[in-house]
Amino acid sequence: MQKTLLICRHAEAFEPYPLQPDFERELTPNGLHQANQTGKWLRENFVKVDHLLSSPARRCNLTARTIAGRLYFGEEKISYLPDLYNARESQLLQMLSGLPDQARQVLLVGHNPGITKLARDLAGQHFNYLEPANVVAIALPLEKWEDIHLAVGVLLSHNMAQAL
Repeated sequence: MQKTLLICRHAEAFEPYPLQPDFERELTPNGLHQANQTGKWLRENFVKVDHLLSSPARRCNLTARTIAGRLYFGEEKISYLPDLYNARESQLLQMLSGLPDQARQVLLVGHNPGITKLARDLAGQHFNYLEPANVVAIALPLEKWEDIHLAVGVLLSHNMAQAL
């Protein structure tokens, strides 16, 4: 059975102002537009997702909610996992390995550098860091998500400006 992992970097966020926690950074107006466009691209290319995981950081939260709206995925079904905030690749793999096996298409909204490293390793190829609201889609030959540590997939598609 094949699984599809959609790995998305949060949309463009405002730079932090003095004493503002990084966790609280909001999306810029352009970031809101990016999130909408990414949601539209995902709906046109992947129709739906079975599971949506997101960092609870404000910029990821709003990116995930905006995309969910475009995919007709109920906001209440988004899984906000505190450990996704600035997670390393190993942490991301650990969280993905706990997904229910019936989930065939999963969207992960997170932060660089972890999500780019994850995408590179799972696709088995090097490409530039994911820019705000970029998504890469990777097909993984998995029966169970718990086996993701062993998987190397195939890059299916992306919404990056430059070719990989």
